[in-house]
Amino acid sequence: MTKYEVIRQTIRDLGLPDYRYDQALDAIFKQRVKSYSDMRALPTSLRSALAERLGDSVLTVAPAAVKRSQQAEKLLFGLADGGRIEAVALRYKRGWRSYCISSQCGCACGCKFCATGASGFARSLTADEMTDQLLYFRMRGEPLDSVSFMGMGEPLNAPEFFDALATLTDPRSFGLSGRRITVSTVGVVPGIKRMTREFPSVNLAFSLHAPTDGQRAELMPVNRKYPLETVLDALAEHALTTRRRVFLAYVMLGGINDTAEHARATAALLRRYKACLPLLHVDLIPYNATEHAQFRASDRRTVELFSRMLARSGISVAVRSQFGADIDAACGQLAART
Repeated sequence: MTKYEVIRQTIRDLGLPDYRYDQALDAIFKQRVKSYSDMRALPTSLRSALAERLGDSVLTVAPAAVKRSQQAEKLLFGLADGGRIEAVALRYKRGWRSYCISSQCGCACGCKFCATGASGFARSLTADEMTDQLLYFRMRGEPLDSVSFMGMGEPLNAPEFFDALATLTDPRSFGLSGRRITVSTVGVVPGIKRMTREFPSVNLAFSLHAPTDGQRAELMPVNRKYPLETVLDALAEHALTTRRRVFLAYVMLGGINDTAEHARATAALLRRYKACLPLLHVDLIPYNATEHAQFRASDRRTVELFSRMLARSGISVAVRSQFGADIDAACGQLAART
């Protein structure tokens, strides 16, 4: 049960009227009250019962360290069992606030270019631990313009991930539109199909990174379980069913996956899906160095050539601009170090 379900059940157990639930949510999301004992609009019996069942703090995550750059802030959060995760707040010049949050302590996928995978896997987060990363920023008075599950872990492998999505899109709690949420996956097909059924308006991003099964399996062992054709079939079905654009992330590794041959193979792979090709969009991502991976970033000219080749083949493509690498807060750099 999420804490919101516990709050509702506790109110029923005490025989209190349903409007007490709305008061509790108002205290959390509008008044930004951080402890149940301080929710003065609630009767003492309810405050005491909530503190007993959930602990007095509303948040299940606690900030342990912070790094800041001009446009990025990386938070190291401590969990009740001693685990640690990271979340990143991004501030764009036009005032937009975006947040990248984690779904697991570490990651079991083992992608060769990712610091999170190299750190190992401890456990999946609870739904509250996922959403409380955002609630922390909400309680600081920051607007939650958009959120991406692109932090530590594979969200579609986290058992309580869909409970977290339900909380984020609940109009009485976070109230986020699905269009402002992006879920990034290495290609967990059952989860992709569930996204199509239950959260069709949520944005879906797929970590592609190579155009062939052989090379992708070398970079991302998960490809042996979910090969490219199987994943792309599920993504095509998602795109055609939801009429929503699917984002394909492609990290540019110098001399590894960035040649003209790779660009032609990527274009040929995607052009097999003619019916949904206008809904497939490739984001070329600069590689961000980590202490574990022995790769280098593609040079600017190579990235531009790759992009032009995809565009000439009728593929929607963009080179993603990033920031936060100076504080190890960019894509692939989260490792929950002190």
